[in-house]
Amino acid sequence: MKDESVAKNLFTQLDSAFIRKEPFGLVLIVAPWNYPVNLTLVPLVGALAAGNCVVLKPSEISKGTEKVLAEVLPRYLDQSCFAVVLGGPEETGQLLKHKFDYILFTGSPRVGKIIMAAATKHLTPVTLELGGKNPCYVDDDCDPQTVANRVAWFRYFNTGQTCVAPDYVLCSPEMQARLLPALQSAITRFYGEDPQSSPDLGRIINHKHFQRLRDLLSCGRVAIGGQSDESECYIAPTVLVDVQETEPVMQEEIFGPILPIMNVRGLDEAIDFINRREKPLALYAFSNSNQVVNRMLDRTSSGSFGGNEGFMYMTLSSMPLGGVGNSGMGRYHGKFSFDTFSHHRACLLSCSGLEKLNAIRYPPYSEWKQQLISWALGKQSCTLL
Repeated sequence: MKDESVAKNLFTQLDSAFIRKEPFGLVLIVAPWNYPVNLTLVPLVGALAAGNCVVLKPSEISKGTEKVLAEVLPRYLDQSCFAVVLGGPEETGQLLKHKFDYILFTGSPRVGKIIMAAATKHLTPVTLELGGKNPCYVDDDCDPQTVANRVAWFRYFNTGQTCVAPDYVLCSPEMQARLLPALQSAITRFYGEDPQSSPDLGRIINHKHFQRLRDLLSCGRVAIGGQSDESECYIAPTVLVDVQETEPVMQEEIFGPILPIMNVRGLDEAIDFINRREKPLALYAFSNSNQVVNRMLDRTSSGSFGGNEGFMYMTLSSMPLGGVGNSGMGRYHGKFSFDTFSHHRACLLSCSGLEKLNAIRYPPYSEWKQQLISWALGKQSCTLL
């Protein structure tokens, strides 16, 4: 939090030049339901650490966590610097009529646009952590079981209700034929012969989302899984093949344990396919060739990128989480949270005397004086005083 000294030119050598991190003021955090503790408390910590007061709006969909946060947080935090507001879209709409100094929202692009439109009325800056369809390219030279282990783990983690999970696989028909039995093997090892009885596989958050996901099972052809149980909001880990790009499962973020496989002829076609669509929150590439992974990294844009790995980068507080384009704007995590909720104020403190030293910067400007000013302004000092 301390002032950060910066380099100076010759004109400012006797001055104090620094950046001061100041709180914005009153921050609104609108949290999602899929990781209702982490995605509520992590930005809350950053906003409070930066010195802000916070209005916290947990998701009404994760009802149990919403209730616990409202009851527990006041026991541990100074109630003069934060408040928890409960309710649904109507209450959120009422909140957005008020002026905040900063807003952080995690959720869908559709609601993100509503948040941003409300923020523009007060010129309030925003961080939008949105979603999208995250591609996962699998090269022909990969070991299919290694890829299957990693993809199955981070696709079906939290029953697929993760914003950075892979939303679809791009691979050749030949790799698909090798990948399907490997995915079936990984799913069985992770969740047993009967995934519904596995203690490591969760459920869909509510009946509305369950019905939406069950409708998506009609897209393409079910190659693995496909079972569902409405009474438990259960959908089995599922893989779809023969999927068309125009089908609903490829038009919306899935946010569930369903993994479509799309066929491409190679890396270039995969890159073209990805670049025709909105920029995703995450992008993954699997290959034994570093050149292939780096080409995917260099020729695409996404909020984050994983080469031969899933979302393990989320465990690193040294790395930011944030989207680009349709998947969001801004970033947080670790110190990035502090920086997001801080105004970086440029400060220069000069001596009230020594006016004769300033004469060179005042008009009239002779050719010699202009040359001297240009030289002095360009002469940066490496010392931080």
